[in-house]
Amino acid sequence: MSQIIVNTIKNKIYGNGRGWCFTPKHFVGIGTAAAIRQVLVRLEQDKFIRRLAQGLYDYPREHDKLGLLPPQMDHIAKAISERDSIRIQPTGAYAANLIGLSEQVPGKVVYLTDGPAKKIKIGRQEIIFKKTTIKNMDSAGTDVGLLIQALKHYGQKNLDGDVMIKVKRFVKKIDQKEIKKNLKNMPEWISSLVIRLVDIK
Repeated sequence: MSQIIVNTIKNKIYGNGRGWCFTPKHFVGIGTAAAIRQVLVRLEQDKFIRRLAQGLYDYPREHDKLGLLPPQMDHIAKAISERDSIRIQPTGAYAANLIGLSEQVPGKVVYLTDGPAKKIKIGRQEIIFKKTTIKNMDSAGTDVGLLIQALKHYGQKNLDGDVMIKVKRFVKKIDQKEIKKNLKNMPEWISSLVIRLVDIK
């Protein structure tokens, strides 16, 4: 095993910081596929990195009292999307959590994707990738995309006063150009609501 390859891989992991999730594909160009896999196996054995699933690792975060912390679902999903060259969009209860409408992180985290549907089990949690339409992915990876999916999850009839305060707070943070660009991707009731909240001219 080339020490140069080992050091280069370790330096890249260090550079991305604790909490980084990655796959062997993130090290393409450093060595052969076999050499990269061999290094990752060795680093896992040395407890420098953690294997989360087949071909999926992280550089785990550490807590003084709790020890190693579980991986963050969005970091795992990002690593998979980069490996597979797909777009992803958090949806459902997870989208609501990410924009502050709910404090509860669901046991099943769901992403819309333009890639293949799949499920990945990480400890007690599960990441689900649901294949969807091109239109639903137009706003993928944006704050507007998160907002659309969170509001779809709640539904028009369930937006009470407390929820609306949080929605307005989140909407105010989004650039109006981004909102205008994505109005066409919103259901009519959501676009009407957003226009009313930000007073788009």
